[in-house]
Amino acid sequence: MIKVEWFYWLCGLIFLGVAALTVGDRSNPKRYGSAAFWGLLGVSFGYGTFVVHKTAPAWPLGIGVLVMAALVGTRQLSRGTAGGPDDAQRRAGADRFGSLLFVPALVIPAVAVLFAAVLVKVRIGATPLLEAGSETLIGLGVAAIVAVAVGLVMLRPTAAAGGVLAPMREGRRLLEAIGWAAVLPQMLATLGQLFTAAGVGTAVGTVTNHVLPHGSLIGGVVVYCLGMALFTIIMGNAFAAFPIMTAAIGWPILIQQFHGNPAAVFAIGMLAGFCGTLCTPMAANFNLVPAALLEMRSKYGPIKAQIPTAIPLLLCNMALMYVFAFGVVG
Repeated sequence: MIKVEWFYWLCGLIFLGVAALTVGDRSNPKRYGSAAFWGLLGVSFGYGTFVVHKTAPAWPLGIGVLVMAALVGTRQLSRGTAGGPDDAQRRAGADRFGSLLFVPALVIPAVAVLFAAVLVKVRIGATPLLEAGSETLIGLGVAAIVAVAVGLVMLRPTAAAGGVLAPMREGRRLLEAIGWAAVLPQMLATLGQLFTAAGVGTAVGTVTNHVLPHGSLIGGVVVYCLGMALFTIIMGNAFAAFPIMTAAIGWPILIQQFHGNPAAVFAIGMLAGFCGTLCTPMAANFNLVPAALLEMRSKYGPIKAQIPTAIPLLLCNMALMYVFAFGVVG
């Protein structure tokens, strides 16, 4: 059986490799702090297996997270200038390969679909080939490995570019460009679980019941959609905001009290949350990472461009929910 934890271990090894390369990069003015950050992240991927299996305590992971936060807070992460192709080399590579440069990227969805549609059904005796419940992640992990192999065969990086280690060197360059924002999605997902466990949804529901006029459908729709957007702005993830606002307003008020269509209410509610995604730096993988990779002058450039779209889109989602989820039309 192929287990998903193998790919977590591989991720950990990659981060440890990034840490090793960073320590040796004398062009990085804060190479030791940067290496410590990526090294701690790499160790956490391996140590987490023992925590999940309850063969090791979880508190060392908590200390590691605090140390990583301290490294970020004290500005111990930096970028090196050594390595990586220059603009002339990039242009030459683009002219040489043209559209074929997209082949490794297209390999990823192709292999992932193969796993999701075909290999998920394969069994060896009574044992499934893929670990149950993690088939998609396993397919994505294998797809990434295959894509790297295809890229190496196609591009044949020279020794000066790192040879077979070119993917690791380029990966380090991208991680240094992204910085601490690379781990923000995992941190925010954990924050969402903490909010739910702490009963934030119940507390928000109690406050809403005292403020929201009784019997006001439009008020419930506005508060639910606006709350989804605001909590997404705070948490950076609409999926983390969803259980909080659904427990507070979505289920008890819009579904049980006003008998809304659950599919329409929750689907449009998620779209309202995504409007918040367009407006927050906490959604780093959508808003900060592109700015870093494109080397934009302002790291908040994508957000500034998206806000004029996000606000009217949020209002449209409120109108759609009010009209179609409660039988106002049709």
